[in-house]
Amino acid sequence: MPKASLISIAAYTPSHVLSNFDLEKMVETSDEWIVKRTGIKERRIAKDEITSDIGTKAGELAIKRSGLKKEQIDAIICATISPDHLCMPSTACKIAANLSLPHGITAFDISAACTGFIYLLEIAKSLVESGAKKNVLIIGAEKLSSVVDYTDRSTCILFGDGAGAAVVSASDENEILNVHTASDGTQGELLITPGCGSAFPASKETLDKKLNFIHMAGNEVFKIAVQTLTKSVLDILEKNNLTSDQIDFFIPHQANIRIIEAVKQRLNFTDEQCVLTVAKYGNTSSASIPMAINDAYEDGRIKNGSMLLLDAFGGGFTWGSAILKFGGKNYCDLNA
Repeated sequence: MPKASLISIAAYTPSHVLSNFDLEKMVETSDEWIVKRTGIKERRIAKDEITSDIGTKAGELAIKRSGLKKEQIDAIICATISPDHLCMPSTACKIAANLSLPHGITAFDISAACTGFIYLLEIAKSLVESGAKKNVLIIGAEKLSSVVDYTDRSTCILFGDGAGAAVVSASDENEILNVHTASDGTQGELLITPGCGSAFPASKETLDKKLNFIHMAGNEVFKIAVQTLTKSVLDILEKNNLTSDQIDFFIPHQANIRIIEAVKQRLNFTDEQCVLTVAKYGNTSSASIPMAINDAYEDGRIKNGSMLLLDAFGGGFTWGSAILKFGGKNYCDLNA
């Protein structure tokens, strides 16, 4: 049976920066208030790009770094909660066309909110290890600025735009050791975009009530997230007979520095182990984890064989963890 390995990582961030000081002019808030409660200092906004555009740019680089030809990619899966179109076509189909991937390639979207990239890893791992596919391009891409109400200070301070991409391929080394995903739909109302689906179809009333935007019960989500993220990591470490000190890098979903710090302390991860990007990107949902991996990779911290532990929690609710050895080339070697 073939083993699945993450053989490349890449990201794309839009050029426009929306700082806390910019938000001070838009809504009743302050830089001090935002930083204290979230750790976020700025976020990127895709002004003239849509989700498939930013996903395409991350995907292009992920393929290049994998050393594969585009003809060798036989599936593309995109995780997003801000697709180009509500129903069809899928964002993955549009990215496949943008990248000129093979005609007839398997392409589809998933919606798992902030846990999207973990879900992508599980699907890609299953496809590769079953022998159904050899090289799967996975992309977390979000234009959350299109579903954020910039008059709601509880949500508009949190979210940004961006994309992260990776290639999962069959390999004899540096395998994706384990992926665990889960959900609890009974609490979905706490973090939801209520409108423009079949429950509340697009209408003047829907738009007037701002049901097309993200709605969140922040305090409740915070408490559940900390408990769930901690348990998810403890469970996957125990299942794989590992301890926190055997992990090179802990890469949590970048939602809120207070959540990350609470989880990090409960799990005894050091500052050196924990990868943080929330200050400069904010919460980019499904793109958050691959963007964070890419930052540490381009910094030269993550190298071939590095043991990574990923952990995410998102709307749905969904959550998941993954343990893997990075299988890509070292960044310095890639650019030699």
